[in-house]
Amino acid sequence: MKMKIRKGDRVRVMTGDDADKNKIGEVIRVLPKENRVVVQGVNFVKKHQKQTQSGGKTIPAGIREFEAPIHLSNVVLVDRASEKEAKATRRTRKTKDGEDVKAEKKTSRRKSSTAPKTEKTKENKKSDAKGK
Repeated sequence: MKMKIRKGDRVRVMTGDDADKNKIGEVIRVLPKENRVVVQGVNFVKKHQKQTQSGGKTIPAGIREFEAPIHLSNVVLVDRASEKEAKATRRTRKTKDGEDVKAEKKTSRRKSSTAPKTEKTKENKKSDAKGK
């Protein structure tokens, strides 16, 4: 599966723990073989580490806290400016300073079918009758 999210993108966590839900963060690392991403400041886990010694270096014992990977389906790309959902595009444009800026498309949401219908005015009804 092609990864649409890359390192450095801003994403929103859609599902998961209540503490992490709807959090926005930057992608630190992408794991394409596992379809997972690591998001900065989201999904912290604690690991109890034994003291180990390898290659003359000693790693002290203690409790490490770090971000664990999240499945790709649980995050959605976010537009940097408006902090709303966006579709990923790989087109880039150059600014006057010479920097590359990634283009992001905003997603369009359809109106729900339960929305109140607007009434046709007399003018609209007449134009519809003439067109038929």
